[in-house]
Amino acid sequence: MKNMVLFCFLLTAYCFAQPFAIERISATSVPYDYYLETDEFGYKYFLKNNVIIKQKDDEVFEYKNISLGKPSRIDLHNPLKIVLFYENFNTIITLDNQLNESNNINLSMYENSILATAVGIASQNRFWIYNSLSQKIGFYDFLNNSYNEITPPLQTSKLAYDTDFNTFFWIDAQRNINSCDIFGKISTLGIVAEFDKIQILDKQTVLILKYNKLFVNNLLNNNIEKIKINEKTIENFYYKNQILTIFTNQELHTYKIKIP
Repeated sequence: MKNMVLFCFLLTAYCFAQPFAIERISATSVPYDYYLETDEFGYKYFLKNNVIIKQKDDEVFEYKNISLGKPSRIDLHNPLKIVLFYENFNTIITLDNQLNESNNINLSMYENSILATAVGIASQNRFWIYNSLSQKIGFYDFLNNSYNEITPPLQTSKLAYDTDFNTFFWIDAQRNINSCDIFGKISTLGIVAEFDKIQILDKQTVLILKYNKLFVNNLLNNNIEKIKINEKTIENFYYKNQILTIFTNQELHTYKIKIP
């Protein structure tokens, strides 16, 4: 309770914007342990007992890797090349759109030392990689089996990270959100409020989950706004194309909301 009171007190340091218009669309029961996200083709992705499930209506695909277990990260930016990162095994696996395995890359076998603690898909047949041995961000070209680091050592720890095709984002211990572009240019975008889960929408806006409440945090002006929904327990959320999906105890709740 003290932590929650402190969090609410800290929010008073931010400016609060006017509420967003939000429209409830649906609530659906799903027999899965965890919801990941929904791709641009309308397929939803779930986890159940370390099995990755892709579903749309009656069409279902599944992938399971018994030897590697549960992925540390699942990157769904490109639904035609899904990226699974198994940090404990220093391994990247890619799946096609039917969840068939297309690449299996053990970074420990690469001639130069790579110990990845962050992986995401990038442009031009590459993966973003944060190499904890060198503390640098680089690109691994999976077609040519080559690796190139593009930043100096980063003297910071990561609370969270995300990537898109052209940007590597990370949040440091002081909750600064930083970005690295494909040329290695590093920028600090702002300071985010405390969070339990976070989705970086772009260089200006993030969604944060704290104490089962969702907030929109604008990094440019420190505006922060609570999203008014009825769900009391939120296990995960995902926002894309003006659709907000909330997962709570084997139920999916969807809303239409436009976030600038």
